[in-house]
Amino acid sequence: MSLTQEISEHIGELRDRYEELNLLVSDPEVIARQDEWRSLVKEHSRVQSILEAYDTMVALEGDLEEARDLLAETDDEEEATWLRREAEELETTLSGMTADLHRMLLPPDERDEKDVIVEIRAGAGGDEASLFAADLFRMYSRYAELHKWKIEIMTESPTELGGLREIIASISGDGVFRDLKYESGVHRVQRVPDTESSGRIHTSTATVAVLPEAEEVDLEIDPSDLEIDTYTASGPGGQHVNKTESAVRITHLPSGLVVTCQDEKSQHRNRAQAMKVLRSRLLDMMERERQAELSRERKSQVGTGDRSERIRTYNYPQNRVTDHRIGLTLHRLDSILEGDLGEMIEALRSAEESELLERVALG
Repeated sequence: MSLTQEISEHIGELRDRYEELNLLVSDPEVIARQDEWRSLVKEHSRVQSILEAYDTMVALEGDLEEARDLLAETDDEEEATWLRREAEELETTLSGMTADLHRMLLPPDERDEKDVIVEIRAGAGGDEASLFAADLFRMYSRYAELHKWKIEIMTESPTELGGLREIIASISGDGVFRDLKYESGVHRVQRVPDTESSGRIHTSTATVAVLPEAEEVDLEIDPSDLEIDTYTASGPGGQHVNKTESAVRITHLPSGLVVTCQDEKSQHRNRAQAMKVLRSRLLDMMERERQAELSRERKSQVGTGDRSERIRTYNYPQNRVTDHRIGLTLHRLDSILEGDLGEMIEALRSAEESELLERVALG
C-alpha cells in the first residue's frame, strides 16, 4: 500500500499554504481585522491537522516496509509470525488513516460554521400536522440545548390545540449549519391522534427548511427591489399589537419572495428580522440554483435536501425513525424526539462524505 501521487502533490501545496498561514496569523495588521484573522486561524488549524495526519501515515508506511523487509529476510518462524502480525496491524491502521485523510482533503463547506434560520410548517394532516410541527421544533430545541446553542423565535403561528401552523427561528452557535443542514425536507409522522377513538393510525407531514444565515456581506440587496408594507399585527400581544402598525411585509420583486414578521412590538425590529429571513432565503435560492447547474444529471442523495421530497418517517407504534435517503432505521423514536439526533446526523454526514469521495474518484 502506498500513498497516491495525487495526495502527495496536494500535500506539497498545503505545506506552502501552511507556511503562508503561519506568517498571516501572527501579522499584527491581520490580527486587527478580527473576522479575517479568525477565518485564517480556522484554516491554519485544518491544514495543520492534514499535514500531521499525512506525516504520521508516511512514518507508518516506513514501518510497514521495514517489517516486510525483515519478514523476507528472517528464517526464524517465531519472529516471522510476530512480523506478519505487525504488518497486518500496520496495513489495517494505514487503510483507515488513508480514508480519513481523503475525507480531510475534501473541500470544506464554507457554510458549515454559519448560524441558521429554521422554518417549520405543518403540511398534510390538519391539526395533527400542526402538532407534529410543534414536536419537530421541540426536538430541534432540545438538540440545540444539548450543544449550548442559542434559539430565538422570529415568528410563529400557534394553534388552539398547542400545535404550530408555522414557526421561524434563528439558531446560533458553533457548527449549527454543519449539523442541521440535513434536516431540510418533508418529515412524515405515523401515529394514533389523541382524538382518534378507534385507534386508527394517521399519517401527517411537516416541512423543514434550514437556511444558513446570510450576512449583508454575503448578499447585497438593492433597496429598489423591495416593496415594504406595514400593517396592524394580529394574534397574541395585547392592546399594543392591535393599535399600531408594527407588522412588516417585505416583497422581493425580482424573485417574488415574500417575508412577513409581526412578533415584535417594534416595527423597526420586525423589519430587521424580516430582512434577515429574506436575505437567507435569497442566498439559499442562489446556492440551490448553483448546485442544480453543477449536477444536472446527478441527484445528491444527502446534500442540502430537497424540500419537496419525504426524507424521514417517525413511526410511533413501532418507536421507529427511518431516514429514507440513507436507509437508516433507529428504534428509539422517544429519545430522538428528546433531541438525541447525534447518531442520525453522523450517519448522514458519513453518507455525504462517501458520496463526495466517490465523485472525486470518478473525476
